[in-house]
Amino acid sequence: MDVYDADIEKVLLTEEDIQFKLAEMGEQISQDYAGRSILLVGVLKGAFVVMADLSRHIRLPLEFDFMAVSSYGAATKSSGVVRIMKDLDHDLKDRDVLVVEDIVDSGLTLKYLLKNLAARKPASLEVAALLRKEGIQQVDLDVRYVGFDIPNEFVVGYGLDFAERYRNLPYIGTLKPAAFGG
Repeated sequence: MDVYDADIEKVLLTEEDIQFKLAEMGEQISQDYAGRSILLVGVLKGAFVVMADLSRHIRLPLEFDFMAVSSYGAATKSSGVVRIMKDLDHDLKDRDVLVVEDIVDSGLTLKYLLKNLAARKPASLEVAALLRKEGIQQVDLDVRYVGFDIPNEFVVGYGLDFAERYRNLPYIGTLKPAAFGG
């Protein structure tokens, strides 16, 4: 992605790192849910890349659905205020639901989302997140499947964006200060 190279300060996770970890996560999910089917719920927009690649490593019947929530706007830190912009199309009652997230940072958005989904009476409700930022969770969350714990840095790539850019990078990296427009 030469077009963004000048904006990237450092690569935290290579494409190979990510694909290897998603294969591991998919294998564990396949074992844990053996004999069952799963409804994967992606949290838009960032999780669509993670969910697409993770799903190809899960050897079970799958269905897909998406929610869009807003808690960032164009900021680099969560506001803690969550709005559902697009709700699910599927009924969750008595379904095994696996929420797929790109990143868990403060946990505020995910906690709200899990409370909302749990009220819909799924048979099970778990979370798979590619990334979890270390040391900044403001709420206690049980994220069953975590790809990588990363430092508390703002990251882009592999679905993660800044002002809707960088999502299509095949790796995860940090931005140079100049890329923030400052």
